[in-house]
Amino acid sequence: MKPMISLSCLCAALALAGCATPPGPVEVTRFVAPESLARLGQGTIFVETMPGTDGDSLAMAPYKAAVARELAALGYVETDRASASQIAQVGVDGYVIGSNGRRSPVSVGVGGRTGGYGSGVGVGIGINLGGGEKDRLGTELSVRISEAAGGASLWEGRADFSPPEDSPLARGTANAQTVASALFREFPGNNGETIEVKVPE
Repeated sequence: MKPMISLSCLCAALALAGCATPPGPVEVTRFVAPESLARLGQGTIFVETMPGTDGDSLAMAPYKAAVARELAALGYVETDRASASQIAQVGVDGYVIGSNGRRSPVSVGVGGRTGGYGSGVGVGIGINLGGGEKDRLGTELSVRISEAAGGASLWEGRADFSPPEDSPLARGTANAQTVASALFREFPGNNGETIEVKVPE
C-alpha cells in the first residue's frame, strides 16, 4: 500500500469555493541517484520550460512559478540561466477522465503537450469539459533537475492529480500550487517510490 501524506492547506483556494466530490490525492513518483543527494537543495537554479512544451504559453507561468517557490523554500536561489549551477525543467500534461473511465489527453492551456503518458487512450473530438459529476480534469506536472554544466540528471519527479472538473483545484494557480507542493513534499524522496499526498477537501 502506498504511504499517505497530509498536504498543508492551500490558503484561500479551498475557502473560496467548496467541491461536492473530494479532489482525491496527488500521486507522486520521484527518482534520485544516491550520489546526487549532496548537490540537491542548494546553490543557484534556473527554472525553464521542458523541451517539447510551448515556452511562451501563459498557462505555464503558474506552474513554473509554483515550482520556483518550492525550490526556493528548499534552499535554492533562483537566478538567470547563465549564472545557474542547476537547471529545473518543467512540463505539464492535461487530460480528462470521463464518466466512462477513459483517459483522454487534451490541451487545456498548458502548452499543448498531449503526448506521452496516456496519449493513446480515448483520443477523440468534442470532449465535454463541463460534463457529468464523475468527469475529472487531470494534470501531470513533471520536473527534471540537472547540472547546468554537462546536463547530468540529478533528480526527476512527476505529480499526477485528477480532481473533479468543477473543483477549484482543477485549474490555474490553485492547481499549480497543489501539484508542486505535493511533488516537493519531503524532497528529494526515495528513488523510484510512488506516494499519495492527500489533498484537503
